[in-house]
Amino acid sequence: MVSDGILLGMGNPLLDISAVVDDDFLKKYDITLNNAILAEDKHKPMYEEMIEKYNVEYIAGGATQNSIKVAQWMLQVPGATSYMGSIGKDKFGEEMKKNSKIAGVNVHYYEDETTPTGTCAVCVIGGERSLVANLAAANCYKPEHLKRPENWALVEKAKYIYIAGFFLTVSPDSIQLVAEHAAANNKIFSMNLSAPFICEFFRDVQEKALPYTDFIFGNETEARTFSKIHGWETDNVEEIALKISEWSKASEARKRITVITQGADPVCVAQDGKVKKFPVELLPREKLVDTNGAGDAFVGGFLSQLVLEKPIEECVRAGCYAANVIIQRSGCTYPEKPDFH
Repeated sequence: MVSDGILLGMGNPLLDISAVVDDDFLKKYDITLNNAILAEDKHKPMYEEMIEKYNVEYIAGGATQNSIKVAQWMLQVPGATSYMGSIGKDKFGEEMKKNSKIAGVNVHYYEDETTPTGTCAVCVIGGERSLVANLAAANCYKPEHLKRPENWALVEKAKYIYIAGFFLTVSPDSIQLVAEHAAANNKIFSMNLSAPFICEFFRDVQEKALPYTDFIFGNETEARTFSKIHGWETDNVEEIALKISEWSKASEARKRITVITQGADPVCVAQDGKVKKFPVELLPREKLVDTNGAGDAFVGGFLSQLVLEKPIEECVRAGCYAANVIIQRSGCTYPEKPDFH
């Protein structure tokens, strides 16, 4: 049985502005495919330009929110998941609330009066994507919101907590509060490497959170960047996954498991000093719509079985299933019901 609020996510809620663009657009804004960055001043005009020039779709997104929504969809139990983050008091914020309600996630947003809801430009070419996030209100999350009794109640209720690495740029203090609570109460705390720039430029806060993690997720590019930053002198994803799993832990209650996805290549799982590889179901190229949200969906699928206390093999299988569904659709969206057995 899935208890109410068993899984909690915290992160940066962003409204995805998604469109198929062209190479000139990528060149103009100096962005590359299969990457995720924070918007600089030079990127600010691109959002309006996308809306004017291309056929855009609006989809409630943000890495953690995507994963939580996918887990909720896989579980099909209303209110099994909760989510916190910061939005603006505006039409995009209202859109986000409506979207989450339909998804069945119990959201407790902090609403910032003065800053617009964050957006993420999702630039798609040939099924591959590039993400440029303008955090705006998502950047305004404060631990004070987390400490409010009705919000801290969500933390206390949850047995599993997941936070994408992107939230390290916003509120490392909130992460620390939740991580320490999880360690003290023998709960499962998971994080994601999320993007090369997190491993590079937010190394200190990432290292502070790492000892509390029971699961670390990431992809091969993030893993290799992590290895480089820490001077490990290896590009071998299996070796890196092992080294991350052996990083010191705040609680000895359980060993850390590292899960690294590699696109169409097998998923690497490092556990107990060993690495297992799980092949993914290959999708014919013509069925690929866009890879946006694939990694988030993998985590969502994985967590949906983890909270059911299924073995790791099943968690990976569910992760691969969810990612496979998502990449055949535009943005991190899914059909009404999963057909995962």
